[in-house]
Amino acid sequence: MTVNRVGLVVHGGRAEAATAARAVRAWCDEHAVGCADIDVWQEGARHNAREEVESAGDPDLIVTLGGDGTFLRGARLAAENDALVLGVDLGRVGFLTEVPATAVRDALDAVREERINIESRMLLTMRASCRLEVPAQMETLLRYGRGPLLPPPQVRGECEAGNDWGVALNVTALNDVVLEKLARDRQVSVGVYLAGRLLASYSADALLVATPTGSTAYSFAAGGPVVSPRADALVFTPVAPHMVFNRSVVAAPDEPIALRVLERSGQAAVSIDGQLRGVLSPGDWIGVYAAPRRLKAVRLGPTDFYGRLRQRMNLTDAPAALADGTAAPLWPVTSPRPGDLAHLALPQAPADAPRLS
Repeated sequence: MTVNRVGLVVHGGRAEAATAARAVRAWCDEHAVGCADIDVWQEGARHNAREEVESAGDPDLIVTLGGDGTFLRGARLAAENDALVLGVDLGRVGFLTEVPATAVRDALDAVREERINIESRMLLTMRASCRLEVPAQMETLLRYGRGPLLPPPQVRGECEAGNDWGVALNVTALNDVVLEKLARDRQVSVGVYLAGRLLASYSADALLVATPTGSTAYSFAAGGPVVSPRADALVFTPVAPHMVFNRSVVAAPDEPIALRVLERSGQAAVSIDGQLRGVLSPGDWIGVYAAPRRLKAVRLGPTDFYGRLRQRMNLTDAPAALADGTAAPLWPVTSPRPGDLAHLALPQAPADAPRLS
């Protein structure tokens, strides 16, 4: 496919990211492709996604060099511009990036020669009872030792006002939207609504709505389920709730999830993909739902999500399962797939896969 302009999102704290960035710039020079670094902190302030992609010349391919956090930054930009995003893996435990830094030139060649798969990932957006803002005193506290916060989300101008449906915010989340308590000694009390109906009122440290992509992030750490990133669903997970029902709920993609801060609750912070974006007071609410747009992630081949899950989470086998001394083969199927299985999404067997005796 034709790549006219590349936007680079680089983890500035890693030398290997800077080395990989030089390789990307060299490739762009050799192929007469425009290339622009997107550093949202360069001018001492954060910018919204539209301003960032416009300043980079509206790239049609975003390349991220770092871990999952860097990929999330790039995904926000790619979704805004309907661009492809290619994640180069320099992280530690991430699920989102897959291309090793040493193979970045080969990956760019594959994009240019259309030897890629484009994986469509579900995104979240939201409406709220009011615009989101972070109080000035809180921003000063949170900036200690860190870069500046993102600006408050803008309103999506193309959307109807909606009256009691709330303000349509220009928000894109690939992982999750989280509502969490501000004070350590006071939980947040929230009414949770699924598809317009009250599920329950929760008192908890936090409540989150995740995509399948985000099911292996904060939701997983809070005890939520692992969901295939190829699925479309909203995963609601409470964090340390003071109630008997502490399970996650997996909703259909057309079933919105609303969170209303109750009268006697403390204030609650709203984070989107790990970035604090606003503070809600009692009576305020947010509604989270599947976004009309989707992320287009570049993959060089079929994604072995479950193999990566075993590797990255360092899954260990039950001792009782290994009592006979024989471990399960990693992938026992090496013969051609039967016709009635041809429609299934199964990775190819590794070349060194052991055969069952």
